[in-house]
Amino acid sequence: MARPRSDSPLLFEIVEKPDFSFETRAMAEGLWPVAGMDEAGRGPLAGPVVAAAVVLDPANIPDGLDDSKRLTHLQREALFLKILGSALAVSMASVSAEGIDASNILKASLEAMRRAVAGLSIRPKLALADGRDVPPGLPCEGRALIKGDQRSQSIAAASIVAKVMRDRMMCGCGSHHAHYGFELHMGYATVRHRTAIDLHGPVARLHRASFAPFRFGGTEVLEEEGFSGLD
Repeated sequence: MARPRSDSPLLFEIVEKPDFSFETRAMAEGLWPVAGMDEAGRGPLAGPVVAAAVVLDPANIPDGLDDSKRLTHLQREALFLKILGSALAVSMASVSAEGIDASNILKASLEAMRRAVAGLSIRPKLALADGRDVPPGLPCEGRALIKGDQRSQSIAAASIVAKVMRDRMMCGCGSHHAHYGFELHMGYATVRHRTAIDLHGPVARLHRASFAPFRFGGTEVLEEEGFSGLD
């Protein structure tokens, strides 16, 4: 007879931290190098979706790697520099708002990840992707890991690189389009951003015309899990 499950809350929340076990098992299978890949910017109303691919050095993995959404801005910036200084290979790629509108955000995200892996200076034998989908057209075997940025250090590293690079790109947009405050919200559907759109209209080639509110002519808010952690 199965034991009944307790409905009592846990005293402490168990937070899963990424490790190198997926990569170690792949190495045992003869699949090395292993690249982690992830993207940033699926939910915003403006800006590109940016992807990164990272091949970590097993002998020199930075401490503190985690899902970029669980890190502060300062933690991401510090780890970004550590990743660039220690990884065997790092590559970044993006698909613009126009590219997103021409297909859809899922296809654009997968294409950005494919480009990032293809741009690595070391050709991997396996690429681990965060999520449910493996980008088509990879130059190597691909495997998808749900919540991979919380399970694989290689994917976590890629998530940090992608997030930092996209934030920097949106800060650059903010300097050219001061009315919108891109450097504060990174293109997400905040009240300030939606108000700026109502007052000044969308920015050509920067706002995603296929996203609400543009597609429906209203002010619908898009939810995005990655907006937290901006400070």
